Amino acid sequence: MSQDRDKHVGPPVACTLTAADLAARRNGLLPGLLAKAGVREMVAGGIRWRFDPDDDLLREAASIIDAERRCCPFLRFLLVVEPAGGPVWLEVTGPEGTREFLSTLTDPAERQ
Repeated sequence: MSQDRDKHVGPPVACTLTAADLAARRNGLLPGLLAKAGVREMVAGGIRWRFDPDDDLLREAASIIDAERRCCPFLRFLLVVEPAGGPVWLEVTGPEGTREFLSTLTDPAERQ
């Protein structure tokens, strides 16, 4: 067997939504949620965002993660809720190219 066939090939780093679909649903998807983040940090294979806790954040994050996993099946989501009313962290990672994909999805200057 060749080494190429031995490597696991996952889904491509691409969103299955059209640009029009993404624009229409932006606030209900990852870009809308990430606009509320206070801090953005680069991590291996992706980006982590920090949110101040609020009453609806976890419900909104769970709904968005559920929608995003369908249109971007290559993404891995890690949601961390710190104790004692601390911040909430959302880490999104994936295969090579994920960080760049996330940057173009969330940074208007990167989309041009």
